[in-house]
Amino acid sequence: MRKIIVLSMLTLDGVIQAPGGPKEDESGDFKYGGWTAPYGDEAYGKVVQEELQPASYLLGRKTFEIWEQYWPLHKDYWPGINEGEKYVLSATRNESEWNNTRFITTVADIRQLKQSAGPDIQVWGSSELVHLLLGNDLVDELRLKIHPILLGKGKRLFDTGALPKSYTLSDHIITSTGVIIGRYVRAGKVKTGPAEA
Repeated sequence: MRKIIVLSMLTLDGVIQAPGGPKEDESGDFKYGGWTAPYGDEAYGKVVQEELQPASYLLGRKTFEIWEQYWPLHKDYWPGINEGEKYVLSATRNESEWNNTRFITTVADIRQLKQSAGPDIQVWGSSELVHLLLGNDLVDELRLKIHPILLGKGKRLFDTGALPKSYTLSDHIITSTGVIIGRYVRAGKVKTGPAEA
């Protein structure tokens, strides 16, 4: 079984919209595109390079359309995204000239993909898709880069539809700019009890 891994750059208040640049995603009158720029350092860059290794990708249509215009022209930085299989959840599109792209339409398609043979499946951006995955118990791992900034508005990683699950922090670093980079692996049911004195 393939794992579904959500990779996300987010703010302290959970915003994931347009981390890469001012024009990346201005929907909802979002004015803070490129908010990750001040936080790069050597440790951050090393983690990103590790994450850019070849994989399969599951994307929502909106993220896909942003990437479809950008990444084929920037093969030198991330060759894996052009060569890897891209699965796009969409009710409105069914074809693209971007190589290795397949369109799917349902949660059942995602479950079937998860059961198929192949590399683990990475989800980048795609807030609505992440909400759908969390609401259907389909996220095996969260790789989060939590930046020390509040934006107050924008698309968020988590909504109120996620199913209760616990995760274990399996690896982490804190960069020189204060970014907490954590890898959270699914652990099972939520446990409750009285607070320790």
